[in-house]
Amino acid sequence: MEHHLLGMPSLTMEGQRIWQAIILDLLPKGLGNARKALLSGCSAGGLASFLHCDNFTSYLPSNASVKCLSDAGFFLDARDISLNYTMRSFYEDVVSLQMLSSNFQGVEQNLDKNCTSSGHDPQENALPYIRTPFFILNSAYDVYQFHHILVPPSADLVGHWNHCKLNPAACSTDQINILQGLDSGTICLQLWGISLKILEEEECL
Repeated sequence: MEHHLLGMPSLTMEGQRIWQAIILDLLPKGLGNARKALLSGCSAGGLASFLHCDNFTSYLPSNASVKCLSDAGFFLDARDISLNYTMRSFYEDVVSLQMLSSNFQGVEQNLDKNCTSSGHDPQENALPYIRTPFFILNSAYDVYQFHHILVPPSADLVGHWNHCKLNPAACSTDQINILQGLDSGTICLQLWGISLKILEEEECL
């Protein structure tokens, strides 16, 4: 959303305010008395269900059974076919944009304080800091992962992968082997209790 400050255009992010407004609207309509509640989302909404999971729980009665579900909300920090970390660069740009548009304050105040003060790099793994029980549903061959992480347009300027992306049955043997590597990267999400670790490729061999 664009605003004007001292006659100059500026960009503000309103997602957190929209989230809070929706929750506050739903609480008096029955959510505030819920005995069971499930927060779920798909794709970007699946990622948001991780980020808002504990905050969602905090609005509900202490005796309520609350869980969260992320459907296709995992965006792997994996190399593309050109060996570049395209998705890592994308999210670094997202964070930089929000920091600049919020005068270097907005994005941090909505992050889990236990995670940011842990001394570890937050991008390594934020999930162990989610206290509310959550479920993860992610396809091994997720279309977004395939088209935007493994084979983003910037990594296939000539279009060698176009037919394969439109119809996986048209993929060559070499392309199938590369896709199976993406599958292995997805499967190498290992759960131990409430913690989750994304293993490096070498650890998955």
